[in-house]
Parts: sequence; C-alpha cells; structure tokens
Amino acid sequence: MGIKSFQGARKGQQQQTTNNSPLKVSDYMTRDVIAFRPDQSVEEVINTLIKHRISGGPVVNDKNELVGIISEGDCIKQISESRYYNMPMDQDSIEKHMITNVETIDGNLNVFDAASKFLKSKRRRFPIVENGKLVGQISQKDILKAAMKLKGQHWK
Repeated sequence: MGIKSFQGARKGQQQQTTNNSPLKVSDYMTRDVIAFRPDQSVEEVINTLIKHRISGGPVVNDKNELVGIISEGDCIKQISESRYYNMPMDQDSIEKHMITNVETIDGNLNVFDAASKFLKSKRRRFPIVENGKLVGQISQKDILKAAMKLKGQHWK
C-alpha cells in the first residue's frame, strides 16, 4: 500500500462553489437552551443534566443575563466535596460552584473559526450573548453537524 496524496482539483474540471452557504455560528447554534438559575440546587441541576442528556449549561439571572456556566465536572466536584466533608448536598446552590468567568462566541463568527476556538480553549460549549442577553449556545456537536451538512463543498 502506498501513500495517496491529495493533488487538488484537476484542470478542466468544474469546481463546485457556493457563496450562499451558511457558515455563521448563529445558523447552527441551539436557540432553545436549557439554562439554570444561580439559586438552583446542585442536585436539581444534576437531575436536569441527566434527564436532558447534556453535559452542562449557562446560568442566567432573572433578566436572562449570563452570569456563569455549570458543567458535569462542577457537579462532580461538589459531590466529592460533600461526601468528603459529610455535608448535605440538597441545600447547596450552584452559585458557589459555577464558573463565572465565561467565554462567549459571537453569533456572526464563522463556524470554522469557532471550531478553532474550541480546540484552543478545550471547552465543550460557548454561550452566545446579544445585547447582554443569552440568545443561544454552540457546542462541539453543533460544529460537527455543520461540518457534515457542508460536506462536499469547498471551505475557504
């Protein structure tokens, strides 16, 4: 078996390009986001994560402004600490355990630039905020879906 290398398009063949293909994050983000409130209990968040088969989500205040993000890892850390110190977990709110320094992505960003940001940051999801309000979320899975939808097109 030899190594095959891609040589590019052959001369004389038509290149299929589409200039109107949607490549923006806003075209692939989830708009119906499962969000949490800072006063919710860790136990309640864990039940929601399991029920909806998600790995985390944004935390918003009453005005739908992003105040943090909570993940499975944050919940696992709380479970571990509560077991170690023999403390009840049902009264503990996520406000103490959520990440408050949250990176966001602009909805107008190209999905491939977003993919690069995912690789650099090692995050699984990014909230999208417009005018201070949470409008959606993009996950690594959403980027994969976008790539599969655009498969076969020239990505420039």
